[in-house]
Amino acid sequence: MSKRNWSILWFRKWKVFSILLSLWIFVSACGYRFAGDGDFPPWVRSLCVTVFENRTGEIGMETVFANDLIDEFTRNSSLVLAARADAILSGRIESLSIETVSRRGSDAAAERQAEIKASMKLTGADGKVLWSAEDISGREAYLVTSDKLATEHNRREAISTISKRIAERVYHRLRNHFRE
Repeated sequence: MSKRNWSILWFRKWKVFSILLSLWIFVSACGYRFAGDGDFPPWVRSLCVTVFENRTGEIGMETVFANDLIDEFTRNSSLVLAARADAILSGRIESLSIETVSRRGSDAAAERQAEIKASMKLTGADGKVLWSAEDISGREAYLVTSDKLATEHNRREAISTISKRIAERVYHRLRNHFRE
C-alpha cells in the first residue's frame, strides 16, 4: 500500500471517528435520552397484575386487559410478576361505547368506533396508593359488514387493539416514574 493510499484511508477513519465522538459528546451533554428509557421506581422489583373490575356488559374484557398488561410487562421489563409482590396493579374498565363513524346509505353503518375508558391503580404491598389514573382511554374503528359474525370479529379485534395500546401506555407511565 502506498503512502498516499494509507494517508487517505487513515484520514477517512479519523473523520468517521471524529464525527461519532462529537455526536456522542453532544447527545450525552444535553441530557438526551430515548423515550421510555426510564426505569421502574427502585422500590418496585416485583408486580402483581389483578383481573380488572368490569363495569361494562362485555363479558371477558377484564381478562383481556389483565392478560395484555401481563404480556407487556413480561416482554419489556425485568420486573418479576408474582402473586406476592412489592406492588399490585389493579384496574376498572369503566365503559365501552360504540358509535357509528361512517354510513353506507342513509341507514346502514359502514364503520363504527369502539371507545374504552378505564382507571388503574398501583398499590404498594403496605396498601399505600403509589399511582392512580382515572383518565385512561382508547379508541379504534372497525368495519361493519353485512356478515354479522365478521362484524362481531372486527369489533372484538378493535377492543383487543385498544387493550394492547392501553397496556403499553400504562407500562411506559410506570417505567417513567408515572409521567406521561
